[in-house]
Amino acid sequence: MGHREDLLEGAKRCLLEKGFTRTTARDIVKESGTNLASIGYHYGSKDALLAQAYVAMIGAVGDAFEGLGEDRVPDGDGSLERFEKTWENVIHTFSRDQRIWRLSLEVSFLGDGLPGVREHLSAATASARTGLMPLFVGGPEPDPDDPAARSQGAFYVTLLQGLLVQWLFDPATAPSAKELTEGLRRVITDAGVAPGTTPDPGTGATADVDTTADTGATARTTDTDGA
Repeated sequence: MGHREDLLEGAKRCLLEKGFTRTTARDIVKESGTNLASIGYHYGSKDALLAQAYVAMIGAVGDAFEGLGEDRVPDGDGSLERFEKTWENVIHTFSRDQRIWRLSLEVSFLGDGLPGVREHLSAATASARTGLMPLFVGGPEPDPDDPAARSQGAFYVTLLQGLLVQWLFDPATAPSAKELTEGLRRVITDAGVAPGTTPDPGTGATADVDTTADTGATARTTDTDGA
């Protein structure tokens, strides 16, 4: 490997051992067997290097969300079954890759003390919103400039971050994928259905209903049922 790759791997090891706040440029140099000048030459700054190392690690964890074999997310469009299976795979990584996920909390809670890292991670956070969507709804990743996609993606990221905090704090009481799915089902039910729409039994999505249908036929059906 060249210095660029050595620095990235060294930064990953430093992050897992010391986290963002306690990792120094000299730590990375020592771990990677490079020199201080190499950090500026290849990455611009220590913060930029740490941000890229973190994104690489969390990206590798995210590859497991789709699952393999029996754990693979079902094919097809979005459904509650797909929703549940995806969260099962996500939750599995909370314990398997706990040290990496704890870095996420460090960035979230100490963001003001890590302005350089936060700046470099902002773009990655924005892309994560739409990047999660294919896991839940199928198809290709949507256009990140699509307001609807950003809104739906933000919903998944919010669930992910909230679930992560609960699982790292107290796994024994944190919700399971099944409980999370049942919660979504109840939210859909409690939200009701807007006039002129009907819910999809799999996803809870609504579709327009033809309000110009023969109302007389409806009335005749009702009368027959009553008889």
